[in-house]
Amino acid sequence: MKKSKLLSLLAAGVAVTTLAACSGGSTNSSNSSNDTPQSEEKADKSQELVIYSNSVSNGRGDWLTAKAKEAGFNIKMVDIPGAQLADRVIAEKNNAVADMVFGIGAVDSNKIRDQKLLVQYKPKWLDKIDQSLSDKDNYYNPVIVQPLVLIGAPDVTEMPKDWTELGSKYKGKYSISGLSGGTGRAILASILVRYLDDKGELGVSEKGWQAAKEYLENAYTLQKGESSIVKMLDKDDPIQYGMMWGSGALVGQKEHNVVFKVMSPEIGVPFVTEQTMILNTSKKQALAKEFIDWFGQTEIQVEYSKNFGSIPANTEAVKELPEATKKFVDQVKPQSIDWEAVGKHLDEWVEKAELEYVK
Repeated sequence: MKKSKLLSLLAAGVAVTTLAACSGGSTNSSNSSNDTPQSEEKADKSQELVIYSNSVSNGRGDWLTAKAKEAGFNIKMVDIPGAQLADRVIAEKNNAVADMVFGIGAVDSNKIRDQKLLVQYKPKWLDKIDQSLSDKDNYYNPVIVQPLVLIGAPDVTEMPKDWTELGSKYKGKYSISGLSGGTGRAILASILVRYLDDKGELGVSEKGWQAAKEYLENAYTLQKGESSIVKMLDKDDPIQYGMMWGSGALVGQKEHNVVFKVMSPEIGVPFVTEQTMILNTSKKQALAKEFIDWFGQTEIQVEYSKNFGSIPANTEAVKELPEATKKFVDQVKPQSIDWEAVGKHLDEWVEKAELEYVK
């Protein structure tokens, strides 16, 4: 893929995930800003910086903790599933534990922002990312872009064409992530958003709910500790396809020395961002800002990408992506998603799906 094409793909794909651009992103005076007393303090690197994150698995948290230590930071990453993270932060607002958050996308980031719990901050690397990827008032800013995909075992002869045909044609042959995590929720949203109907249940037509039911009831939902890649590569397991985020698929290819097949729906796949944000309940805001400046810089993002197959939001880092990452991204295109509608209904959609369709 040519560099210009990759950069355009990232800008177009991730822009649709930034719900803030069109849903209540106006500055709220009750939020903290860069003019708060904390922002004028000097960062004390001897202090522990507590980071709530859904991007800790597969060695990412350990690597980032060790790398940050080399730069003089003492960080503690607390692993929380994406679907629970925003609610956890909000529940703890009167007795806060975390100093900042890293990993959740725009929909969940907006939940925290709208509870007036975030600090406005413009990182030093902000000019290196597409401004549409951030909250327009900079209550959160991204470092990572993730395409969410269905991968197939290297030896499968046929790849499904779309999530919507899995249930009818590949019953029992595909695994999906549970709806407690951000990936599973985003894929469900990418299906339901195609069937928006003001007169339908929770804003979705009957046809849309039927599509969701078929997709969920005929899938194998991964249990805690299970890997879609391990199941897919097991010759004795009926699972041939698995839901995966982009960096996870790339790391899996490297670890198992294989090349996965990738489903490329005509409509595209969801591209989501991993955002950074600072909680205004923290007494270490200056330290959090310094850490975000360090983490999002080109050099660190390139190294992070090479280790974990991530796609940086930093366009300077994108230019140095490994060839395997470029080839992987070239197979998919971003789905145009009305994330404003998703943000209004996602929790209700998930609740209905879990109660009625998930086995």
